[in-house]
Amino acid sequence: MILLCLVQFMLVLDDTVVNVALPSIRDELGFSPSGLPWVVNAYFLAFGGLLLLCGRMADLLGRRRVFLMGVALFGVASLACAIAQEPWQLVVGRFVQGAGAAMASPAAMSMITLLHPGREERARALGIWGGIAALGGTSGLVLSGALTELVSWRGIFLINLPIVALALALLPRLLPESRAPGQRHLDVPGAVLVTGAAVSLVYGLLRAGETGWSDPIVVGAVGLSAALAGAFLTAEWRSTAPLVPMSFLASRTRAIANVATLLFSMAMYAMAFLLMIQIQTVLTYSPLLAGIAYLPYGAGILAGMWLSSRVSVRIGTRWALLLAFLINIVGLLLLSGLAAGDSYVTHVLPGMLVLSVGNGLSLPVLAVTAVDGTTDKDAGLGSALFTSVQQIGGAIGVAALAILGYSGGLTAGAVCVALGAVLIVIALPRASRTSSGAWSTNRSQSGIVST
Repeated sequence: MILLCLVQFMLVLDDTVVNVALPSIRDELGFSPSGLPWVVNAYFLAFGGLLLLCGRMADLLGRRRVFLMGVALFGVASLACAIAQEPWQLVVGRFVQGAGAAMASPAAMSMITLLHPGREERARALGIWGGIAALGGTSGLVLSGALTELVSWRGIFLINLPIVALALALLPRLLPESRAPGQRHLDVPGAVLVTGAAVSLVYGLLRAGETGWSDPIVVGAVGLSAALAGAFLTAEWRSTAPLVPMSFLASRTRAIANVATLLFSMAMYAMAFLLMIQIQTVLTYSPLLAGIAYLPYGAGILAGMWLSSRVSVRIGTRWALLLAFLINIVGLLLLSGLAAGDSYVTHVLPGMLVLSVGNGLSLPVLAVTAVDGTTDKDAGLGSALFTSVQQIGGAIGVAALAILGYSGGLTAGAVCVALGAVLIVIALPRASRTSSGAWSTNRSQSGIVST
């Protein structure tokens, strides 16, 4: 459990570790304004786009095997990023990093899910897993600031290598292999189509921020994304072994949890990208000081994690998520007014603390709800779908909300979270308390067996 959480910490750390270093990377490698977000989005897109395929691979080919292959690929790509000399080399390295993460992350989450089959113990385990992952995002900002200022931005990729070596050496001795019974068929066309749709959409959004929506390339990219998405749905409907079986999404609980996660991720990844740029360019913080400024964010996430399981048991998943999303909205709106000359204590810290508590409350409950009712047959798929939605949501958020500027982007993020809150209230099935005190979803509403 500790080792799997450590690897997930590393994978999520690389979601945000480049944010503080972006100005330094831009200056040294010569990125254009429209090209710089691809340092972030290349990782998101490969991670999110390949997760469904890799989650299914983990179920069918062996979870431990796919996990180790992904960790090894991630390590090689991290080294390639550290020695990049041209913008395209760094973007390619980040894409390969994302591919390795897509193999390792769902396999790790599914192994944790299967190690803790009971609903309450699974909730605790996934709460720890999700909380440590969230801390990875915060720690990435702190480590990035320290390494960028004291050593070099290249050090942010080299810190992955010791964790990679540790995982490759120890995990084969700690966990047996596990796989789902049944047919060994992988829906590669489906994975290619959904990844192509995501890449085309994000490219169109990024270019629109530079050239406007009348640009024929923007129109073509968005149109291609829609066509590939339609082709994906058609292929999945006709496939005998689809990437995401329709029966899996018959659970309304899982479906709503993933849509809410998409909206939440759009807002939070865009916030992390925009706030770090704002702190360094408008408030003129150094990379090290900008990283240190994020330390309270980690404390707030820990507090939110501690509250999360207690709140969800007391008031139920539905109302716990609604409360968490409302707190996130307040935090985003508080931060959206940050401008030149504002002080850290009065204008940054309050919003950061509120938002971090909201994040800590949200992530564990979203994770547990997204894999509700999964078994040894589909644990990898449930884990992969949840993480895929996070990463693709992050990529879309950075591309679509960043073009609105700092204040506009955070306000739009608050609107996204508000839409998620409305969806939770209207569509997430009600829960009922079991005799053991856990909360279970009503079978008639969700299509799954209550525990």
